[in-house]
Amino acid sequence: MGERLVVIGGDAGGMGTATAARRGRDDLDIVVLEKTEYVSYSACGIPYLVGGEVGAVDELIARTPQELRDVHRIDVRIRHEAMALDLDRREVEVRDHEHDRTFRVGFDQLVLGMGARPIRPSTPGIDGPGIFGVATLSDGVRLAAQSAARVVVIGAGYIGLEMAEAFLRRGATVTVVERSPEVMRTLDPDMGALVSRAMRRHGVDVRCDTATLGFEPGVVHTSGGDLPADLVVLALGVEPNTALARDAGIALGVRGAVSVDRRQRASVEGVWAAGDCSESYHLVSGRPLHVALGTVATKQARVAGTNIGGGYATFPGVVGTAVSKICDTEVARTGLSEREATRAGFAFHVATIEATTRAGYFPGARPITVKMLSEQRSGRLLGAQLVGEEGAAKRIDVVATALHAGMTVEQMTHLDLSYAPPFSPVWDPVLVAARRSAKLVAGGES
Repeated sequence: MGERLVVIGGDAGGMGTATAARRGRDDLDIVVLEKTEYVSYSACGIPYLVGGEVGAVDELIARTPQELRDVHRIDVRIRHEAMALDLDRREVEVRDHEHDRTFRVGFDQLVLGMGARPIRPSTPGIDGPGIFGVATLSDGVRLAAQSAARVVVIGAGYIGLEMAEAFLRRGATVTVVERSPEVMRTLDPDMGALVSRAMRRHGVDVRCDTATLGFEPGVVHTSGGDLPADLVVLALGVEPNTALARDAGIALGVRGAVSVDRRQRASVEGVWAAGDCSESYHLVSGRPLHVALGTVATKQARVAGTNIGGGYATFPGVVGTAVSKICDTEVARTGLSEREATRAGFAFHVATIEATTRAGYFPGARPITVKMLSEQRSGRLLGAQLVGEEGAAKRIDVVATALHAGMTVEQMTHLDLSYAPPFSPVWDPVLVAARRSAKLVAGGES
């Protein structure tokens, strides 16, 4: 038997690493352990499966276990859960849920791709009937099969907003409960307030500054009173799923994510990590962070797999770019928020502008608000947030590119962006925000 690579986790981080490693090394014996019944799927598509925009679960699956076996010669074992690691003996203890047995699998190299797990506080009644998490495709399939007239979503981050829209599409009455002063804690509160306003306009009952106290069948107890609920969706965020690594003595970093170097190597020789269980590096703050995004997971997986396969690749880091929407309202952010910039030690200017997504006179022009942060004196771009309607969100990619390039807001004003009335005003809203920022840096009028 040749060298064996064991991968724990069969979605973006794990399976992406496995397939990239196979491309580099034809001789590897690759085994993937996945505790659910699905591998290689789009977790980001789950809200759209629940809402009916995606018609069948198969549409979210990139490759089936059999395709991975036949095409890539990867031994994919579904419903096989890694229970413990023995790094001295180079073995994984595995529970085969299908056949109700436990055994050990040896490895030469090991990939940790366990992803993240939903935050699930010890709130009274949280394990009762009618309460669902949204972490895996199996969760999404179960949720899509539910019928409910009154839905309460606990948490107002990306998944919370997307699940609220999913059940609105299904005709349910939706209430969102959020303990913070505003929704979308990755945004600054002033931009989060725009999202709250839009959600209420779309018919969602948004309850901010509200704590969830407990659950009973048909009722959610909150600090603002009891809420009737036929179904509850928990969307309280996620944390790295790294208990296996911790118990084995593998070094952990920010928020308990596996600490890795630029090549995705963990602290133990021959052990790698990629995806939502792995640490990342923020290119603007210069600090390690944990970010659970499919875009990051696939890039880290490519790097880890390339190195395992005999090549050389590094993952430089992220700027924290993300987008979401609820109905016709689009939300985007990249770089640092005010809170994050302050924590990183920056002194900065804030510029907020209102514009339209197309030329103001052109049919279909929709509102957009852009908030941009720039460093005092240097004028270095630090981040931006967008809230608007159709055509707003993907503009964040211009800002993300500028962040990767280390541009100043003055340099941004000279970007040769495209223009035609159906797509943008002659000065794109991102450039208007950059101009306002550059004036602030120069000490001029805002």
